[in-house]
Amino acid sequence: MAVDELDTRILRLLIEQPRTSVREYARILGVARGTLQARLDRLERTGVITGTGPVLSPAALGHPVLAFVHIEVTQGHLDDVGDALAAVPEIIEAFSITGGGDLLTRVAARDNGHLEDVIQRLIQLPGVVRTRTEVALRERVPHRLLPLVESVGRNASKT
Repeated sequence: MAVDELDTRILRLLIEQPRTSVREYARILGVARGTLQARLDRLERTGVITGTGPVLSPAALGHPVLAFVHIEVTQGHLDDVGDALAAVPEIIEAFSITGGGDLLTRVAARDNGHLEDVIQRLIQLPGVVRTRTEVALRERVPHRLLPLVESVGRNASKT
């Protein structure tokens, strides 16, 4: 779904000022509240906006170690292993991937020993052949979407 300039401005406000009311967003943008609400509803309906909750820090929750665990799975067991990963609370995200491995998980742990315990739990899941772990040393670019939103908005206004 293409976003236009107003959508881009709305998304920028949602990212930069997430606790502002719809009324205040409308005032800032200089549009009617109904127009803004219709745009927000469309952005949610089309899947551009997927949530409104707070962004949490695993480190602040006592899990400062971040690792990416590649998981190789026995053929035919990808769905089973994927479902089992949902039962491991330290797994923040999991993706099916191409390349070296079948799944890529993002794991938060209290310390290296806890990370090892999580990996041992993963290795014991039926269908897991092997794992390969990479520990993140420092976040260089935090999770962000605003530059992408602005790029899509610029390209949409050119057409």
